[in-house]
Amino acid sequence: MNILVTGGAGFIGSNLVLKLINKGYNVRVLDNLSKQIHGENPEESILYKSIKKKVEFIRGDVRNIDIWNSALVNIDVVVHFAAETGTGQSMYEINKYTYVNVNGTASLLDYITNIKHSVKKIIIASSRAIYGEGKYKCNEHGVVYPLTREAVDMEKGDFEVKCPICNKDVSILPTDEESKIHPISVYGITKQVQEELVLVCCKSLGIPAISFRYQNVYGPGQSLQNPYTGILSIFSTCLMNNKPINIFEDGKESRDFVYIDDVVSATIKGIESEISGCMTVNVGNGIPTNVLTVAEALKNLYKSQSEITISGNYRLGDIRHNVADITILKKKLGYIPTVSFTDGIKNFTDWVRGQDIKNEDNYYEKSIVELKEKGLYK
Repeated sequence: MNILVTGGAGFIGSNLVLKLINKGYNVRVLDNLSKQIHGENPEESILYKSIKKKVEFIRGDVRNIDIWNSALVNIDVVVHFAAETGTGQSMYEINKYTYVNVNGTASLLDYITNIKHSVKKIIIASSRAIYGEGKYKCNEHGVVYPLTREAVDMEKGDFEVKCPICNKDVSILPTDEESKIHPISVYGITKQVQEELVLVCCKSLGIPAISFRYQNVYGPGQSLQNPYTGILSIFSTCLMNNKPINIFEDGKESRDFVYIDDVVSATIKGIESEISGCMTVNVGNGIPTNVLTVAEALKNLYKSQSEITISGNYRLGDIRHNVADITILKKKLGYIPTVSFTDGIKNFTDWVRGQDIKNEDNYYEKSIVELKEKGLYK
């Protein structure tokens, strides 16, 4: 099987590529080696060097429809990871996120719709961000899908999610694939559009497709210099330099952290599956972990002297909680996540200790300044 992985030099992409190679597949990678992910000297980045000379590599932009002429030659499966990521940044770099994420996907689909090709399946990387706040339960109104939290409440220190009907506090439920789609960030909107473009076009073309709605993916190899994604990286750079950590809101906000090996294994299940139509699948651990717990666990593992402060600051567009219902992942693809957060975070911190992250937290400080200037950080 010949597989094209766009964004294959990124965090998830490179890990997938290496596993596919080990399984004997022929892999081609299309990636633009973005500076935000790979640094000032992208060809020296750890992620790129991990796949360099192991695959056929094409450096190019997925928005350029001509690049697909070479990228898709004799390809059986396309795994489309190439995208701009980062909820906060997307709120003020709207054109960039829309142009890359939507137009890049449209270029791929335009090509396979109008030009002869050998593609038999497409895998698209979607995101839990398309759910917005996700699925909750109100004591009075049952299952509800809350809207964006109001700044007037958060200014008073009330960070809880409210019922959209009665405005009372609600409790989180695992979000399944049938849950309401209503993203509350530009990033989430672009991932929704990417997903729908692929599923609609592939259905019309008779090409099987799977949209994987990834939760918070973490593990060795994730960028320590990209401040727009991943609190584990942000916290690690501070802790390793014994600098204070500022925890937003009240520290009780939670995420579904899923280890990179589980994400790769689930994705390969999708590549190798015999599905004949189109489907969406949540990929998570199915367990919420709050941010304060994450920070304290990292501090303990690094034996850091950093002070952890719960500041009450918040970012407009952030969700409060998320946890995935992974029933379809288990039943239809036959995969159950194997790495607990305790084991995964230990593997991650062991890897971080071997990296040069001196002064890397300046990237994070810069991102906060940008958010303040745009009125998105309070």
